[in-house]
Amino acid sequence: MTQPIPLPPHDSNDTDQGDDDDLCRQLGLDARGIALARMEGRVFLRFAGTVHSGGRAVPYELVPAQGVLAKPSKWRKLDAQARAALLAERASGDAVAELHAAAADFVAELLGLCEDCDMDPAPFLRALVDTPLAEPAGAVFERIRQRFEHAVEREVEERHAERTKQSINLAEYPASFEMARRLPRRFIALLGPTNSGKTHQAIEALAKADSGVYLAPLRLLALENYERLQTVQRHGKPLAVSLVTGEERRLMAGACHVASTVEMLDTRTPVDVAVIDEIQMLGDRDRGAAWTAAVCGAPARTVYLVGAPEARQAIEALAARLECPLEVHLLKRKGPLAMEPMAVRKVRNLRRGDAVIAFSRREVLKWCDLVTEMGLSVATVYGNLSPEVRRAQAQRFRDGEADVVVGTDAIAMGLNMPIARIVMTTTVKYNGVDEEEIPAALARQIAGRAGRFGVHEEGLVAGYDEETHKVMRELLREKPVPLKANGFAVAPTLEHLHRIAAVTGEQALAKLLKRFVHNIDVPDGFFYPRITEDQFDRAAWLDTLELTVAEKFVLSLVPVSTKVASLQHAWEGWATALSRKKTMRLGGERNQIGQLNLQQVEDTCRLYSAYAWLAYRLPEYFPDAELAQLLSREASTRVDQLLQLQNATARRRQPKAAGTKRRRP
Repeated sequence: MTQPIPLPPHDSNDTDQGDDDDLCRQLGLDARGIALARMEGRVFLRFAGTVHSGGRAVPYELVPAQGVLAKPSKWRKLDAQARAALLAERASGDAVAELHAAAADFVAELLGLCEDCDMDPAPFLRALVDTPLAEPAGAVFERIRQRFEHAVEREVEERHAERTKQSINLAEYPASFEMARRLPRRFIALLGPTNSGKTHQAIEALAKADSGVYLAPLRLLALENYERLQTVQRHGKPLAVSLVTGEERRLMAGACHVASTVEMLDTRTPVDVAVIDEIQMLGDRDRGAAWTAAVCGAPARTVYLVGAPEARQAIEALAARLECPLEVHLLKRKGPLAMEPMAVRKVRNLRRGDAVIAFSRREVLKWCDLVTEMGLSVATVYGNLSPEVRRAQAQRFRDGEADVVVGTDAIAMGLNMPIARIVMTTTVKYNGVDEEEIPAALARQIAGRAGRFGVHEEGLVAGYDEETHKVMRELLREKPVPLKANGFAVAPTLEHLHRIAAVTGEQALAKLLKRFVHNIDVPDGFFYPRITEDQFDRAAWLDTLELTVAEKFVLSLVPVSTKVASLQHAWEGWATALSRKKTMRLGGERNQIGQLNLQQVEDTCRLYSAYAWLAYRLPEYFPDAELAQLLSREASTRVDQLLQLQNATARRRQPKAAGTKRRRP
């Protein structure tokens, strides 16, 4: 039993300590296991006793409900008679019996809980005598209950973590692609800078094969190479090709070739040749997992890995892990690339054939106005535009209808244009968190678009201002940083999540994703679990709705920006409707499009694409896939019209420059 805590010395107006001790002895408190204590600015009583329950003798030292007597300052002012009366009242037999009964009930409750959970009750019961605080017994009981609940949660978490680890072993990830594992595959890496002809070489090999698949990083690239493959003649007939992207299907009967976005890879249908473009995307923070899956799962006898030279180390590591033979071909740029001796400095120094690069939609449109005010016509390319609009704008530049192309780094991937010179307006880009200097790899990829082989003798690069010019020169001189040869990203599949749910009983998507990231077995770190922040944030919101794990998983992946209020609102509406098993139809939106501004039409186009994406995965509740495609195309046409209208309006305000029509190459 804890010894009574003696009261501190007091001044001459106080009753001395001896009187208090005498008072306690006279009242028989010591003999009854009652101590007078002082702590935390309180003078209080602590009752001691022992509860016998379940064959255990459980001691306790607790403060009864009315055990706090007074603050020390008030206690000192009480005379001996008042103190005695208060002690007698608060330490009555009824108070002792009441506390003992409460302790007995609590001990019995706790022993039962521990028995149910197969836990040792001793650590929790010790708190009944190891509580020095002046808190009432009820508060102590509640605190112990909370400790018990947390301990149970920890034990369940540890048990579920172990079960999750046993259910998914990432070292076995390649074996999950059954068809690819059964085929005798070989890899051919075609690595080189922009304008080295690597993609052309791979597509030619694909076209000659009896069957094959092209895997693109963008819908635009998938569409371009789909159309390119359609021009190939086999046995006197055009090659039968299908297009498969997240938002669109153009399926041709009897097609043996498919152009697809990388996320849409069919891992079950064997082909002769697969081309995986932009293989350096293996290192991408958000999408790298799609390239990991493509390399591990492409069911082709020959797999072409096409991309930047810095991917070589990563490719070699993957090929060795997959036990596939690898040929590496390093290609050189077909034409020279050089920095201009000086910065551009003034808008009037821009030339026909230039590509002006900015890093936001707002900046692109600003530069469009500046260029058109000089009397030059402009083609516009930025990420918010649909693939159809980007392609139409790029075609205007190719045909000589536009003198200058103004765009973001979207031109760095998937658009082949006869650009003579790249002009960088800045080298600083928003990365989703902060403004930062672009990496050397991106600078090289953008710059490499200048000087298309067969059109220009060399490609030129310049900064608009002196600082940007200097930084670009330094970035292009930097030695490429090789991709890491381990830690290849693996995203969760629905099968992974169902497996975790089966062993843990968990149905909340956010918790399943968290378990995938933190609890699965990652023996050597060669493959590593990844999810995007957007998916996790969406999962937490989706868990508030009555949806299955499969439905929540699909909705968490819808390609729609959460940063655009109208798109986020539409996504939430779709999710809510699905939770109510309500069918979502597209109605009279077509009549409104002529009344919208450029930004609104762009967002509308993205909205229809997102609906189409859902329609291919949940057709029962999103049945208007064809209408969504039609509305998306109409919105794209309207965006292209608005961009051309802005261009024409701005140019009409200026005298026409001499020879504005650039000769078609």
